[in-house]
Amino acid sequence: MRRRLAIAVVGLTALLALPGVAAAQDDEQFADAIAELEIASEMVDRSIEIAEGGDRESAYDIARTAYLDHFEFVEIPLRLRNPNLVLDLEFQFAELRDSIRAGAPVSDVKSTARGIQTGLDDVERELSDPGFAAPALAFGFSFSILFREGLEAVLLIAILLGSLEAAKASNFRRPLAWGAGAAVAATALTFALTATVIELAPVNRELLEAVAALLAVFVLFMVTFWLVSRLEQRRWMEFMRSRVSAAVATGGAFAFAGLGFTAIYREGFETVLFYQALTLYAEGMLIWVALGALAAVAALGGVGYAVFGLGRKLPIRPMLITGASILLVLSVAFAGNAVRSLQSIDLFAATPIEGDWARLPIFLAELTGIHPTVEGIAIQAALLSVYVLGAVYMFGIRPQRERRASSPGSETAVSQEG
Repeated sequence: MRRRLAIAVVGLTALLALPGVAAAQDDEQFADAIAELEIASEMVDRSIEIAEGGDRESAYDIARTAYLDHFEFVEIPLRLRNPNLVLDLEFQFAELRDSIRAGAPVSDVKSTARGIQTGLDDVERELSDPGFAAPALAFGFSFSILFREGLEAVLLIAILLGSLEAAKASNFRRPLAWGAGAAVAATALTFALTATVIELAPVNRELLEAVAALLAVFVLFMVTFWLVSRLEQRRWMEFMRSRVSAAVATGGAFAFAGLGFTAIYREGFETVLFYQALTLYAEGMLIWVALGALAAVAALGGVGYAVFGLGRKLPIRPMLITGASILLVLSVAFAGNAVRSLQSIDLFAATPIEGDWARLPIFLAELTGIHPTVEGIAIQAALLSVYVLGAVYMFGIRPQRERRASSPGSETAVSQEG
């Protein structure tokens, strides 16, 4: 009886352990496949370099080895997940070999190689575990985009309503609300249109990704420093009161509807731009992008209720600064990805970095923009340095100068008293 019980316990334990053993074997198999994938990718690039140098026979041999000795090992686990992707890459590898051997123009060979590299990235996504950091980044970036832009919109509306009260023009609240509502609808329409254009645009996808990312970097840079310069409540009030005064002088409901529309749609357009750039580099992470946006909507609902429903004063300045800081980090990621996209179509030089420190898992690499080339890392470092120096000036040097200028013993203060 005891012997049978012991055998049953051992058997049950082994049965329970089987899934864990299988999972460990799968993880090891996927890790080996990804290592082979990286070698195949490097050999494809090498074959193109040699073909450019004129040695087509050696280039053919390297391209053949990349497929037979490396990618074929990847096909085994990949067939279980995406057999169509296996077939696509088999055809593309064959096309690469044939074009090299047939003496096709180098531009055509490079185009085929770019298609293979894109496919290899897709393979890595299929076989990689996203882990924790990549989903967290996708969620955090998405939340920060919508929350910061939405928070700025809430602040604008609050100041506009306060300016209406001060100008004794409360009867124009409804047109202002109509304009703001129209701006929200226009933002949704803009998002749908831009998504359609990106999907159907008859241009190289890498070029489209680079343009979107660089435009987002430029807007983030300009808008963030514009916002920081107006974080003081007095400056905001003066700025918005001047706009309300202009609308009051016009005296029509359309003027206030236009004021509400322009105040909100600017934020909406920026939101669309940033989200489109983010989704281009968040393949496989879109569920986390959507969850971040939903969380931001919920948070903005709470902020709106506190401001308009309860009349509470919130720490707007720290929230705006925090959101802006996260979006500046996002712009550094966009810059790195833009460089990589331009490198992939030979519009930007690419100097590989030796070692593994800059070789991140694909999900994390695309969300941080950190790729193993000297040019990409250098541009990210330069942009980050600009942001750090700008923050030191805005929050350190400039406040000190203003305090000295306004102190009783300063020349400025004396001249103002005189």
